[in-house]
Amino acid sequence: MNSSTHVADWLKAGGLRPTRQRLALAGLLVGDGLNRHVTAESLFALSSGAGEKVSLATVYNTLRAFCEAGLLNEVVVDGSKSYFDTRMDDHPHFYWEDSHTLTDAPADELHIAGLPKAPDGMEVARVDVVIRLRRA
Repeated sequence: MNSSTHVADWLKAGGLRPTRQRLALAGLLVGDGLNRHVTAESLFALSSGAGEKVSLATVYNTLRAFCEAGLLNEVVVDGSKSYFDTRMDDHPHFYWEDSHTLTDAPADELHIAGLPKAPDGMEVARVDVVIRLRRA
């Protein structure tokens, strides 16, 4: 399967129309089949470097649409910094404080013994585990 077919199928899986901007940004996110973690700003820089004419506001709106369509997970590191993860299975993350990057952590080494009971009428949608790292 070529990259453009993969990208179009990815958008279709989320029920999203393949607009020019969505195709361009999705191509940068998943076109090569690799998983990645991006911020809106890093994706904007990547798209600019690739010669795509997409505004930062469009990048933000498109990332939100991808999340709402179930194509990306948003990982909030602190109140002002969000990363968008193309890997959709449950897995923990390392946040590297010195470089402000997010990477996957080994899921098989994480053991959660239990979670609090969800309030009435609610269910746990997802548990995000972010392990912050700094040089010793």
